[in-house]
Amino acid sequence: MVYLFLAEGFEEIEALAPVDILRRGRVEVRTVGVGRKKIRGSHGICVEADITTAELGSLEDADAVILPGGMPGTLNLEADAAVISAVKYCAENGKLIGAICAAPSILGHLGLLKGRHATAFPGFEKDLEGYVPGKDGFVERDGNIITARGMGVATDFGLELLSAIGGEAAAARVRGSIQCRI
Repeated sequence: MVYLFLAEGFEEIEALAPVDILRRGRVEVRTVGVGRKKIRGSHGICVEADITTAELGSLEDADAVILPGGMPGTLNLEADAAVISAVKYCAENGKLIGAICAAPSILGHLGLLKGRHATAFPGFEKDLEGYVPGKDGFVERDGNIITARGMGVATDFGLELLSAIGGEAAAARVRGSIQCRI
């Protein structure tokens, strides 16, 4: 199970593109609304989450957690104890953690990027405490952590997540079915 957290002010494409790609790849994904089910994105699009943080329960079935960026979405994610607990659980148990745009700053603040290749939206590098700039700079995968720069690479981010969870064959199949240039 993959849990993707939605907080008020999230970047819509950074959340919905990975959910769509993972579901096309036959990965079970639950969107988790911070505090409530109906969450408004940073561009005024309202999305209804599958569950709320109060309904989250145990993460024993978690394969991954994903944090979309956006402002103030990233700040709202970082301020939520259930989100931080989920990220720490995945880090401690070697589960996949994905973060895009400003959201990798949360991983940096938790000390999870020390010595790892990572990326974030330009200007947030200062929050990626101890990270190593990657070769690509747009989507970086280092062990169980995948980070991406922003909305423009949300599809690439989703495909990298799918490759890590469902395998490269699943990612290649979805890549072809959505007519992705890469």
